[in-house]
Amino acid sequence: MRTASLVIIGAGVIGASVAYHLARRGWREILVLDRSHGPGQGSTGKATGGFRAQYATPINVRLSLLSRDKLRCFTEETGGNAGYFPAGYLWLASTASELEVLRAARRVQHQEGLTEAVEVGPEEIARLNPAVALDEVIGGAFCPSDGFIRPLGIVEGYLTAAQRLGVEMEWEVEVTGLRRGQSNRIAVVETSRGPVSPAAVVNAAGPWAAQVAQWTGLDLPVAPLRRQVAATAPTHLLPDAMPMTIFTIDGFHLRVREGRILLLWPTPGVPGRPFDTGVDEGWIEAVVDKAHRRVPVVRRTAIDRDACWAGLYEVSPDKHAILGAAPGCPNLFLVNGCSGHGVMHAPALGQLLAEVISDGAASTMDVSPLRPSRFREGDLNPVSEML
Repeated sequence: MRTASLVIIGAGVIGASVAYHLARRGWREILVLDRSHGPGQGSTGKATGGFRAQYATPINVRLSLLSRDKLRCFTEETGGNAGYFPAGYLWLASTASELEVLRAARRVQHQEGLTEAVEVGPEEIARLNPAVALDEVIGGAFCPSDGFIRPLGIVEGYLTAAQRLGVEMEWEVEVTGLRRGQSNRIAVVETSRGPVSPAAVVNAAGPWAAQVAQWTGLDLPVAPLRRQVAATAPTHLLPDAMPMTIFTIDGFHLRVREGRILLLWPTPGVPGRPFDTGVDEGWIEAVVDKAHRRVPVVRRTAIDRDACWAGLYEVSPDKHAILGAAPGCPNLFLVNGCSGHGVMHAPALGQLLAEVISDGAASTMDVSPLRPSRFREGDLNPVSEML
């Protein structure tokens, strides 16, 4: 039987970040296992690459600010290219109640140090994004340090830097089970290439995290949720530097990436098929209709059906990450349930979990709001309707 000091299940952006940060702290014999063919083949490669610190809870603002600091020095630290580009996030409100939700969130943001987040009126919105039709808009919120990142650049940067530090990567390996031993600790990781005896295990399996946890008898409240993306044909109608623009009334948002306009609108997944990543023709028609009404210039281009895609979020009940040792299994560590924030928060979560595993607790910031036991304790984080 092979041995490892630590086995990380999942080589997406979060698993890669954990591997790098642990190796940087001196851990050796780290083994990262992934069933895909190479970097970015799972949920990370499906992400649209937004980055924001405009959240409604202190813990998410803090995670974003820590990640932003790390993204700014990513090339110096890893040699990779995170692609952080502060084009801004522009939230648009159609009603007074929506505007108040944005104001309440901004009060939290200012308390946590995101002082550049501001309220904007129709005149300023027209300057920030002249393409938006203002007939449904009464105001909004804008943060110039929000913007865009390169998901594949981040995962490749962390994986390459981790390998330089001695981390071993294995692709096309299926993890098939976890076996407990003495003191309820995981003694064996079963894989398609044979068993591995670990000192510790990290569950970084993204939307499949609950299935991994079930092998130890742990009920991990993480579920997959499909997110669809409609992409236009290549066009110059909108600039790449246009801020991510979000209508709070229903979550419809759009950005420009690599010369295409990406249209996004959150909807439920396919009933009975939680891992389905097909793109619905009816959804495309609906999201295009929203785009034509709210950003009329989009009428002058067409959707490229072959360029549309869907990916999976890993959603927790309070839409906040789950970070820390698994209850009742002291050498299983969880970094799951990021609820659509995984790529942008991966730099922070990797560092924080490395602190937890190495030192017994995070030292950079208080991560108690993310503790796995909060669901059993009934102490969930508040969920904003829009943020």
